[in-house]
Amino acid sequence: MSNTALQTGENIIDNWAIFYTPPGGKKFNGKLTVTNRRLIYRTLYDAGYNPASYRVTFDKEDKDIIYSITKADISRVDVQKSLLARKVIVTLSDGTKHEFNYGVMSIDKLVTAINSRD
Repeated sequence: MSNTALQTGENIIDNWAIFYTPPGGKKFNGKLTVTNRRLIYRTLYDAGYNPASYRVTFDKEDKDIIYSITKADISRVDVQKSLLARKVIVTLSDGTKHEFNYGVMSIDKLVTAINSRD
């Protein structure tokens, strides 16, 4: 099953076109889908980026990188707002930090979607 296929009982809350910085610091531009159970981020494949993470799969057909974060693994959600950047920083139980930057757009709905659980 692909990481983007919805699981039984999983429902999409919303989607955002947003920048994502995974642990390791490389910034990606792609689409974040938040469900009641996961955060699923899809971006174009980058041959120069080789993440060593069980949260990452490659969709060879679409040539995409797919990150999947289970909400149960999220230990903390922080918000940073500045004049030119609205960021959500998700800290997982393993200590890794995942940053979603929505530029100058409001992130309130995104934070609510991430914090909502089954």
